[in-house]
Amino acid sequence: MRRGVLYRSDHLGALDEGDARAIVGLGIARVLDFRGANERTSAACRLSGVQVHSLAIEPTIVQVLADLLDSGHQLTAEEVVAHMQDTYRGFVSRSTHRFAEFFGHLLESDAPTVFHCTAGKDRTGFAAALVLRALGASEEEVMRDYLLTNERLEPASLHGKWALPPHAARVLYGVQREFLDAAFDEIDRHWGGMDAYLRDGIRLRERERIRLRQVYLQH
Repeated sequence: MRRGVLYRSDHLGALDEGDARAIVGLGIARVLDFRGANERTSAACRLSGVQVHSLAIEPTIVQVLADLLDSGHQLTAEEVVAHMQDTYRGFVSRSTHRFAEFFGHLLESDAPTVFHCTAGKDRTGFAAALVLRALGASEEEVMRDYLLTNERLEPASLHGKWALPPHAARVLYGVQREFLDAAFDEIDRHWGGMDAYLRDGIRLRERERIRLRQVYLQH
C-alpha cells in the first residue's frame, strides 16, 4: 500500500495537544468514524481542521456483556469468544451499508485519511480487512495483518469500564482468528464469497476496484 494516505487508529477523543499536532502533521484531512452515538458524544474527535464523517455502528457487544454482568452471570472466555463472533457476523448482516459508505469516501479522493472506532480493533479491523481484500490481498495475508493488532494496539480506552474477570478481559481486549473468520463465514454463507460481497454488498464493481488500486497501491 502507498504510505501516508490511509491510517487505522483507535478513537481520537483522548488526544493531548502534542498528539493532535503530530497527527495533523501527517497531513490528515479526513476522519472516518465507526463509533456509535454515545461513543462519539463522550469522546469527540480532538483534531481540528479535518472533515469528520460518522459511519455509526453501535457497539452491541458492550451492551450484551454489560447486561450479563449486571445479572450476576459469570462470564467464561468461551462465551466472550462466541459473543465476539456474533458481533463480527453482525458487521456483515447488519452493517454492510456502513462499510459501503466507508469505501465511497475512500473512492472520492486520496486525501490522507484515518479511520477508527473506539479501540480500533473490531469495526476498524473488519474495515481494514475489507480494504486489503479489495486491493487483492489473500485471506491469509489479511489474517496476519489483523492479528498484528495484538502486538500493536493497547486498548487503554476500554480498561476499567467493567469488572471483567481476567480471562474474559483477555478475550475482549484483543483479537482472535475466530472473530474475523466468523465474518468471512457469514460472507460466504449469505453472499457466496468475498468477490460477490465486495461487488454486490459493498458496491465495488471492477471500475471501483481498479480505482482503489490506483489510489492506494504503490506503483
